[in-house]
Amino acid sequence: MQPISRKSAIAAYKQRPSAFGVYAVICNATGEAWVGISRHVDTQQNGLWFALRQNNSSQVSLQAAWRLHGEADFRFEELERLRDDFPEFGRMDELKKRCALWRARLQAQPLL
Repeated sequence: MQPISRKSAIAAYKQRPSAFGVYAVICNATGEAWVGISRHVDTQQNGLWFALRQNNSSQVSLQAAWRLHGEADFRFEELERLRDDFPEFGRMDELKKRCALWRARLQAQPLL
């Protein structure tokens, strides 16, 4: 078995199918929640955690809670994912509707 070259690994990563979905970041210490949507919900946590660790999140309340409680008190949950065959035309509208439902259900703040 030959090792995969860096170039082909990057190409494969870029060609992976999108995973449209709704996710939540929850503070275990306080029960606070933040809900957002993503085109790549399966890898969304990596970017969020990186920004939070760098103290560079655009979500002020989430960043403040992160500083106060620390990374160990937070969890990432994929709440819902759209079907792979969901029509492209209404995809973002559907995600926004589902995000609003989850925000109301969890009494969460929006993640932009």
